[in-house]
Amino acid sequence: MPVLDALPVGTGVFLAAVIGLVLGSFIATLALRWPAGRSVVGRSQCDGCGRSLRPWELVPLLSALSARGRCRSCSARIDPFHSWVELGAALIGTAALAIMPGTAGWLWALFGWLLLPLALLDARHFWLPDRLNAILAITGLLLAGPMLATSLLDRWIGALAGGLILAAVAWAYRRLRGSEGMGGGDPKLVAATGAWLGWQALPLMLLLASLGGIAWALVAQRKGDRPLAQRRVPFGLFVCASAWAAVPIWPRLAG
Repeated sequence: MPVLDALPVGTGVFLAAVIGLVLGSFIATLALRWPAGRSVVGRSQCDGCGRSLRPWELVPLLSALSARGRCRSCSARIDPFHSWVELGAALIGTAALAIMPGTAGWLWALFGWLLLPLALLDARHFWLPDRLNAILAITGLLLAGPMLATSLLDRWIGALAGGLILAAVAWAYRRLRGSEGMGGGDPKLVAATGAWLGWQALPLMLLLASLGGIAWALVAQRKGDRPLAQRRVPFGLFVCASAWAAVPIWPRLAG
């Protein structure tokens, strides 16, 4: 978009950081409330006393810092998860616009913001909600073309190929081992990331995600007492991280 391309780099970075802070606040709320069956909309409340928070108590990062991490009414500890997610979302926006100014950078930031709740939910609960996967896939098919200069056909092929490859791996594992080796949300997530990356960058993303998952499993094995085959791996977390990292890496490899 011409307006986004015309923004000075510093202005784009600043705006993306601010937007990331605001979105991060919502993403943290979603990741905490949704798995517990609580509504993610409506007034924010203190988890300790249930008091509705005032607008000035909802400023990302700053409100928690000024309150020294505790509710002003009951002194209950404010979960630092909120601040970490807000900071992470701000860093996603900052990095995207600093590395890829203009429309491509804004799309890369949006990609990261959509991946972040999926990564958190999988890391904490081994859960990749269909609704979030669907939103990620639809926005990718509709908007992601300028990010990596991919055509709509490329992105459709990426979505179909990604989903089918992961579904085939899950089927083969189930036939060979007689047990589930992959959650049902993983193929849908890979399909959704393919809708953003296109088929060309898909092998790179899958390679990075596989290496990340293997490294995590080996480290977890050294720290625990359960056999490696019995450990659950939050593969969606590594898919999300690898998909976002593949955006700046792929053009350099392909070029």
